[in-house]
Amino acid sequence: MGHMRKQMLIQQKASFEQTLKERLAALAAKKDKAAKPEKDTIVRKLQAQVRAIGKRIAAIEANEKRTEDLAKMKAAKLAAPKEDAPKAEKAKKGGEEGKAKKPKAEKPKTEKPAKPKAEGPKPEAAPKE
Repeated sequence: MGHMRKQMLIQQKASFEQTLKERLAALAAKKDKAAKPEKDTIVRKLQAQVRAIGKRIAAIEANEKRTEDLAKMKAAKLAAPKEDAPKAEKAKKGGEEGKAKKPKAEKPKTEKPAKPKAEGPKPEAAPKE
């Protein structure tokens, strides 16, 4: 989908650039000092559209480049020889030679007196006057 959108954006950009050239030529033909290209709203609008489309095209190209880079990295990862055997041995050694855990010292349990539970509903507070 990005490829078709990129082509459409390139065509739109070319169209806006052509319109901009025609507008600049028309302003130059007038030779009127009041019709400066940098002050003309149509010219500024066309220039803004060309810039905006340029940014969209750049974003699509960046995404395509990232996709290509990821595909290359994936192909290189699949082509690389696997070295799983040494990793498995290291994992076994680490588990067997690990530090021995110290037994926890038992703390004497002290019995705390249980709080008496209130029986029945709580008395309501008297209204303050």
